[in-house]
Amino acid sequence: MNASILRSSFERRTVLIGTVQGGIGILLAARMGYLAIAENEKYRLESESNRVNLTLIPPRRGWILDRNGAPLASNRADFRVDIIPERLKDPEGTIARIGALLALEPSRIADIKDKVAGARGFQPVEVASGLNYDQFAALSVRLPDLQGVVPQRGFSRFYPTASSVGHLIGYVGPASAEEYEKDPNPLLITPGYKIGKDGLEKQFEKELRGVPGARRVEVTASGRIVRDLETREDIQGEPVRLTIDGPLQDYAARRIGLESGSVVVMDCRTGDLLCMASMPSFDPNSFSDGIGSVEYAMLRDDERVPLRNKVLKGLYPPGSTVKPMVSMALMEQGIDPKETVYCGGGLRVGNRVFGCWNRRGHGAVDMAKGIYQSCDVYFYAMAQRVGMDPIAAMARRCGMGQEFPLPVTSQFYGTVPDPEWKMKKWGREWQTFDTVNATIGQGYMLSSPLQLAVMASRLATGRHVMPRLTLDTKPKGFDNIDFPSEQVEYVRQAMSDVVNGPGTAGRARLPIDGVQLAGKTGTAQVVSLSISNGKSGPWKYRDHGLFIFFAPYDNPRYAGAVVIEHGGGSGAAYPIARDVMTFLFDPAKGMEALTALEKQWGGTAQQRLDARYAAYAAERGAAVSRPPRRDEEIFDRVEAEARVAAAQSQAIADDVIAPRPEANPSGTPPVSAPVEPPAATETQAPVVPEAAPAPAPVTDGGTAQ
Repeated sequence: MNASILRSSFERRTVLIGTVQGGIGILLAARMGYLAIAENEKYRLESESNRVNLTLIPPRRGWILDRNGAPLASNRADFRVDIIPERLKDPEGTIARIGALLALEPSRIADIKDKVAGARGFQPVEVASGLNYDQFAALSVRLPDLQGVVPQRGFSRFYPTASSVGHLIGYVGPASAEEYEKDPNPLLITPGYKIGKDGLEKQFEKELRGVPGARRVEVTASGRIVRDLETREDIQGEPVRLTIDGPLQDYAARRIGLESGSVVVMDCRTGDLLCMASMPSFDPNSFSDGIGSVEYAMLRDDERVPLRNKVLKGLYPPGSTVKPMVSMALMEQGIDPKETVYCGGGLRVGNRVFGCWNRRGHGAVDMAKGIYQSCDVYFYAMAQRVGMDPIAAMARRCGMGQEFPLPVTSQFYGTVPDPEWKMKKWGREWQTFDTVNATIGQGYMLSSPLQLAVMASRLATGRHVMPRLTLDTKPKGFDNIDFPSEQVEYVRQAMSDVVNGPGTAGRARLPIDGVQLAGKTGTAQVVSLSISNGKSGPWKYRDHGLFIFFAPYDNPRYAGAVVIEHGGGSGAAYPIARDVMTFLFDPAKGMEALTALEKQWGGTAQQRLDARYAAYAAERGAAVSRPPRRDEEIFDRVEAEARVAAAQSQAIADDVIAPRPEANPSGTPPVSAPVEPPAATETQAPVVPEAAPAPAPVTDGGTAQ
């Protein structure tokens, strides 16, 4: 080894290392050039985003207005606070600290923890809304220590009449994970933003949503706001104007009182739905604020199912309210309305005896008397002569068994039975007793309160009245005449005699000069006589009370229906119809009657709901089951229960239905209280007085019985 060799080796290594270093330098320079030139825009934006935060401003929802422009759902400014789960460093500690600052109840704190545990990381969880300024300020100054807490000023949904519109309007709430997956709109996960969850709020979500605003603010590295840079205001959603009369809706809901039921009122001239009250109900303000486990448990455990919209999803045997409709079918088939049938208290059909509600009988009965005295034997005999098919066809023409084109999330459309339907559903032949049961609105026949109101309006006008719920919907059906005018006049007069003559609803007369109410009572048996007599015993075994009506009878303007679940008979329904129509024609008289009743009941519907919740919460505290995390779980359960209730009524379809007394007839002939017959069994029908000779009824097949 000599100096020359060492020098040569060193030079080679120097060249090699220099080449490597030069290559690395070139690569670094190229990369820096790429980042500085090609990726300039990307990193400029990322740098800007570190310095500037861009947040969406939730748009104000459009108002839902009644026919006169009064708000049924509006917005009010408030202070609120939300939590973003993925930003929480110490969820338990943060929630506990917020609870102490806002003085939240232990049950509410537990609810918040459950929601945070079950929420997606990006999904905001509402802590509280409607805060006062002091609470809002106390949270705002502590934000550096409360990572993931978002206090903000905004607008919350407000329902002025609360529970009166709960089922109709629905409510709003934060978007669920499933809803965000279907519509990955950043707006849906913006703290404070809520979407329609039920009712019209859900149905008109697109129109009510509006356009979000935006806010750009300069922030420090820790996220503290330095200054506002730019704000773009939100655009409020479009208003939705309904045909509903707000004061009438509130009055009807309150007038139902302590009962469970519904009231529907329509304008016969336009089809406008003026009232769709379903009670008991829930306070949509509570759902919009995030219902707690205690309040949900109270609603869930109530046997009167306050979460079910009874107007659209309540199915009931219509009872004797179908008799005017059946009369139209009889006249269309050539039955002379003056022809009489002798009612001796019952009629033998095959080997069974079907009783009339008046066990003493009505004597000679023509069609008009059959309606206003609600004689069952008349319809037993006549219906057998024409068969079920024309009666079923007439029922559908009157709106029964039909689904109407309304902007609602769903509606049940009941059952209009006929021979084809029974064979398809049950695989059995139609029997004569099926016709007899159906002709008095029992057996397999089911309808909703909305369908009964439509039937009343079509009977009153003779036209194909179609219901509508929004003012921008064009009225339909009025160019179609369903029934001859002379038949309409006949039935209209008979229904007037139900109230204003010797009929079954004399106490339904309006206390207004020159305005007469016409109607038809109905009592629907729910279970067999072996279980209940329909008047007493467990609430769920009592008879339903129904009443369809229109006024003024000689020039119908309004029509509707009242259905009271398990009210014990029609006597629970028609006083409500009387007061609702009184309020429509004379609000002062209507309010006078309601005020007196509410004093007895313990306040308005909302006041009673608040008091009941306070008592329920005081009794149970936080020791109740958790509310469902998905709204669908609430309403799927309610719909399932509605179908079970309908099946309960159909369970006695093959039994002999024992008609109940139709309230207290106000005219002649006087009727004494009937004697309850022995309970029916599978082999023995109820014992009723044998009917006197009457025109021999004929079955569908033409064989005399």
